[in-house]
Amino acid sequence: MNDQQLLRYSRHILLDEIGIEGQQRLLDAHALVVGAGGLGSPVALYLGTAGVGTLTIIDHDSVDLTNLQRQIAHDLSRLGRPKAESALQAVAAINPEVRGRALVRRADPALLEQCVGEADVVVDCSDNFATRQAVNAACVRHRKPLVAGAAIRFDAQVSVYDPRAGAHPCYACVFPPAQAPEEVACATMGVFAPLVGIIGAVQAAEALKLLAGAGTSLAGRLLMLDARTMRWDEFTVARDPACPVCGTG
Repeated sequence: MNDQQLLRYSRHILLDEIGIEGQQRLLDAHALVVGAGGLGSPVALYLGTAGVGTLTIIDHDSVDLTNLQRQIAHDLSRLGRPKAESALQAVAAINPEVRGRALVRRADPALLEQCVGEADVVVDCSDNFATRQAVNAACVRHRKPLVAGAAIRFDAQVSVYDPRAGAHPCYACVFPPAQAPEEVACATMGVFAPLVGIIGAVQAAEALKLLAGAGTSLAGRLLMLDARTMRWDEFTVARDPACPVCGTG
């Protein structure tokens, strides 16, 4: 690290759990963020400001006026721009040293197969069950840690699914692909603006901990938030030996 980086990241370096070594790991790391909306906005901003060296963002959508109620990486000047590009522009305005790549495409299995293999951590900020399952399957195949979050109305969840440790479940262990829930969209159900910020910040924190080797991750635990009462509930989740994605039979 040069003198400017030592100053920029000094508050991380002061933390015993991160220090110079952990910050260097962040600078050398590559994070993949799937989705640049409500969750992906704070994730991208925090990963970028914290010094993650390479940031790939996948999102096929464009910035719309209705997004600006909660998707804090975007602004009025970028209406109509691809969200992936807009989010990286916001990151670059704070930390131009981040190497950013915007992929304005749907996160289909073929694209995920390529991108997940290149990343050190994957943060799923998508808004539908099929994409979450595809991201999880790619992470299991490539043995890459996955930080997954979801939010609708006043309710949210977040966890880490780390296939590098055999005792931990994957996303499909907890949410089986064959039991797809009824899809609900914020366009019809609504979403409390700060909720995605809260969950996105937790996702960013978990991703940074994984990359820096700090603390203990949420692997094996599922956090549920009811923002009406601001009550967090924690559930222990176990690996399913019969899981169609990571199971042994």
